[in-house]
Amino acid sequence: MTTPLLRTALPDEFEAVHRVVSRAFGEPYEPDDGVNAALFEADRSLVVADGDQLVAHTGSFGRVLTVPGALVPAAHVTAVGVHPTHRRRGYLTRMMHQQLRDISEPIALLWASEGTIYQRFGYGHAAQRLMFSADRRELALLPRFAVAGGRLREASLEDARKDLMALYEHVRPERVGWSDRSEAWWNYVLRDKPEHRDGATARHALLYEGPSGLEGYAIWRSKEEWDNGPQGEVNVRELVAVTPEAYTELWRFLFSVDLTRTVVYWCAAMDEPLLHMVTEPRRLGARVADSLWVRIADVPAALAARRYATPLNVVLQVDDPLLTANAGRWRLTADGDSVTCVPTGDPADLACDVADLGAAYLGGTALTALAAAGRVRELVPGTLVPASIAFLAPRSPSATEVF
Repeated sequence: MTTPLLRTALPDEFEAVHRVVSRAFGEPYEPDDGVNAALFEADRSLVVADGDQLVAHTGSFGRVLTVPGALVPAAHVTAVGVHPTHRRRGYLTRMMHQQLRDISEPIALLWASEGTIYQRFGYGHAAQRLMFSADRRELALLPRFAVAGGRLREASLEDARKDLMALYEHVRPERVGWSDRSEAWWNYVLRDKPEHRDGATARHALLYEGPSGLEGYAIWRSKEEWDNGPQGEVNVRELVAVTPEAYTELWRFLFSVDLTRTVVYWCAAMDEPLLHMVTEPRRLGARVADSLWVRIADVPAALAARRYATPLNVVLQVDDPLLTANAGRWRLTADGDSVTCVPTGDPADLACDVADLGAAYLGGTALTALAAAGRVRELVPGTLVPASIAFLAPRSPSATEVF
């Protein structure tokens, strides 16, 4: 009997990894069409091998994430799972601990299958999302939003690909929570296999052109449904706009597609402008869900990499039982683009766990909210509120894709 071995994945093990992850998530195995295989980074993947069988996996992608005021390399953790026959043996814990020790970027992030799992490893709930399931029959844009003078046109995803890529890249540096996309990542985002459409149409690109050229796009599809009349659905995959006019006209179109009654959008921001543009916001059917969870892997590098809304000079006492180099007291000073985070022996102003820093890192979770939950402690009166304001982002962090 062999002892299962934790090791780095081999370049030719993608299919084996794909099989074990599919089994761990209870999904039917489908041979890959090459899209996911092109993203696989074997040297960033850890597996547990029981003899010649892989029984567990965790991996990450090396990508760049938009954070408040900066673009930061981040480990995008993905495909974490253990085969059902090998659960409850500590393999997940071993993999996650090793992955944290191996990460070279200052932060890691993921979408959590279950939040209870990843809080054990120091991940903080950093971003939420709204999921709209809107009844468009009782919705309209407010009269103040007159029809803009631009032009809408539809194109196939392939024909529009270069335009989508250019506009996304134009907007990305200002949208906290968005990640860079290589050609391989665009292949992933735009993939639209017929067998996954569940009776809906292919995805289309809806483009809005204003005086300055392309100002916005939506990726969407529709699904026919009948029940004593048309009950069709519009499903929005992604919507990106540079101008309010583009944003308005894209939504105006999506809420007016013939024979449809429902508009679904899975990744609206918590401060989505649409909330303030319709006659009856309740009919958007908004539901809150989590999106990105962040783990600070290198406290001084991470805190110095982002920017802050106001000048800041605060000493943080951080607890991190897994990455002990993060533990201790850190003086964080910020004034515009000048940011430093260095160890200090000075008394602490605030005390928190590394997961709380992760939760606050993207600027969507206030330190004051974490303090109200009993997670952040104010040790010096009057220091919590200024620090909380400084950490906040101008707009809520959002996410555009599950990686």
